[in-house]
Amino acid sequence: MENVDPLGIHTGESIVVAPSQTLSNKEYYMLRNTAIKVIRHFGIVGECNIQYALNPNSEEFYIIEVNARLSRSSALASKATGYPLAYVAAKLALGIPLPVIKNSVTGVTTACFEPSLDYCVVKIPRWDLAKFNRVSTKIGSSMKSVGEVMSIGRNFEEAFQKALRMVDENVNGFDPNIKQVNENELREPTDKRMFVLAAALKQGYSLNDLYELTKIDQWFLDKLKNIIDYYKILESTDSTTISFEILKKAKKIGFSDKQIAAAIKSTEVAVRKLREEFNITPFVKQIDTVAAEWPASTNYLYLTYNGTTHDLEFPGEFTMVLGSGVYRIGSSVEFDWCAVGCLRELRNQGKKTIMVNYNPETVSTDYDMSDRLYFEEISFEVVMDIYNIEHPNGVILSMGGQLPNNIAMDLH
Repeated sequence: MENVDPLGIHTGESIVVAPSQTLSNKEYYMLRNTAIKVIRHFGIVGECNIQYALNPNSEEFYIIEVNARLSRSSALASKATGYPLAYVAAKLALGIPLPVIKNSVTGVTTACFEPSLDYCVVKIPRWDLAKFNRVSTKIGSSMKSVGEVMSIGRNFEEAFQKALRMVDENVNGFDPNIKQVNENELREPTDKRMFVLAAALKQGYSLNDLYELTKIDQWFLDKLKNIIDYYKILESTDSTTISFEILKKAKKIGFSDKQIAAAIKSTEVAVRKLREEFNITPFVKQIDTVAAEWPASTNYLYLTYNGTTHDLEFPGEFTMVLGSGVYRIGSSVEFDWCAVGCLRELRNQGKKTIMVNYNPETVSTDYDMSDRLYFEEISFEVVMDIYNIEHPNGVILSMGGQLPNNIAMDLH
């Protein structure tokens, strides 16, 4: 996994991408081989994570820390790859070797397989700094975030925009109109730096200038520029002239209906109706840890517009439960407890369940808690998309706190 933010910002405060995007093959194997040597030297059996600092201009690197324990990053790595780290670590602790342990997600491969990803995962932290009067909004080497979200897409832009909406349901995506350009905020990061970056890209700052200010790798800056450039294309059309191609490409790089509606001066419902007329609907894909090289029976799912077929059948007869979304001050693990209790009782009554949630820290997003797990946004658009594909018997909203409640009337 790779941090979008440069060294000096705590991993818990950083935007993280998996798999790593900017490493060359040589750098990747250099760091991988070092990790194996370090772990063998320490004699660690089980789970261990190593954090590196790598100089982007040379092959110089430093080991920042070695954690021979499960951490929040381990939970993220496990959910991002579909590789059940804690399960495998527990088996190893009992003296069972890797080749004997079955990968419980795929059901066919052993735990010896290194996960390979045919999708992109983005993790973004959530800070609730606005709830406090005199707190500094700068982020750095100490951790202030109270929760995090994880999104999955077929390209970086799609996953990144999804994740921004997950962190704050009032944000439409990588929106250049939220913040003003402020070079100090680009230099010294705050919890809202990404929106300052969006405004700077819209104002025409070059990628070189932005790299010098933020030290965010140019690969990421280039992808973010794609999103802002597309805003300009959308703003040059309106609800009567928007074509199939423009709408389809917008969905492919992670624009939500509401976000498109704001750009073309229309409404979310009108964009949804237009999208359905054009037959632009998302496809359901599986996370199988083996990049579809082996057949895998996994129930761990996400939606994408960068596909041509669904990965599984939809027999119906499910009951859909909406989770609590991102942890924040005043709403966290208690709602996950409610959702998990709900899933268990439905299972006891012989009902098949669908869970929709996007928080990698929760029990409800474990692959074995429900019959189908959608790692997706809890918004009107996405819940309706899943509903239209799965045709469940009903949706339970009351277990996830305010977030599902806010869309209850729209869904009704």
